[in-house]
Amino acid sequence: MQKSGTGKRGSRVSTVLGRRLGAELQRLRVAAHMTQQQAAQYLSATATKVVKMESGWVPVRDPDIRALCQLYDMTDDEVLAGLLELAKTDRDRRRVKGWWNDTPTLATQVEYIAMEDAAIKVRQWQVALVPGLFQTAEYTRALCVAQLPEEDIDRIEDVVTARAKRQQRLYDEVPLRIHAVLWEATLRHLVGGPEVMARQLAHLSQLAERPNVHIQVLPFRAGANAGGSGPFNILSFGENAAVDVVHMDTPRSTIWVEHAEESAEFVALFNHVMKVSLSPHDSAQFIDSIAKELKA
Repeated sequence: MQKSGTGKRGSRVSTVLGRRLGAELQRLRVAAHMTQQQAAQYLSATATKVVKMESGWVPVRDPDIRALCQLYDMTDDEVLAGLLELAKTDRDRRRVKGWWNDTPTLATQVEYIAMEDAAIKVRQWQVALVPGLFQTAEYTRALCVAQLPEEDIDRIEDVVTARAKRQQRLYDEVPLRIHAVLWEATLRHLVGGPEVMARQLAHLSQLAERPNVHIQVLPFRAGANAGGSGPFNILSFGENAAVDVVHMDTPRSTIWVEHAEESAEFVALFNHVMKVSLSPHDSAQFIDSIAKELKA
């Protein structure tokens, strides 16, 4: 697990995707009982280059990935394809300067927003709040009023605007696919009051009709669940699981889960919560019923 999204060392940048790729290359090297020096010699490079590659400090070229997989006797075409896709996404991400880089109020969220912008699919488990990609402007404003310190209250509209820009990914020509599982508390939590929440629930119902959006609800009556440890997001950058990373926010830091084994545990957890939740059709009806209660 990595607590910071991006690290800097001189002009080099360690990215989440770079570290994920580096961890996979290191895992393959260790499994092949090779040293970094041996890998460097095979690439006709220095050991420092291999250290940087495995630490995520530099973009990695496809020929180097292919050569290292050959050296490590890694013959699984699916794994290779995942590594190449991960490397390409990381290289592309390093070149992009998105709108989020010029928004001071997003300083602590830049890496996540950049990752979300590059992702092709997001799976979310939420226990208390409607996901940012689904929030109405008035719901976001109500959250900001409650969460921001009084001296930062003038930042609210910047946050609302930024959230609206993020939501455009849902309507792109090739839209972001999102599968969200929401605990019932998310729907019962009266952020902004009954009227604001009723409109937020109506917006959820509209979004659920889009082919790229899947929403499920885990009702209270389901009892204890495996997702009680807190919310998380799984971001996918290719169809291969080798390009999944997990994001979690805590009160003091942002945590990225970058290693394949740990990411797989969160995928299994999401799949379990998904299976014990209401179907998308029944979830839509459940959301509508709560909205009607608020309007009564």
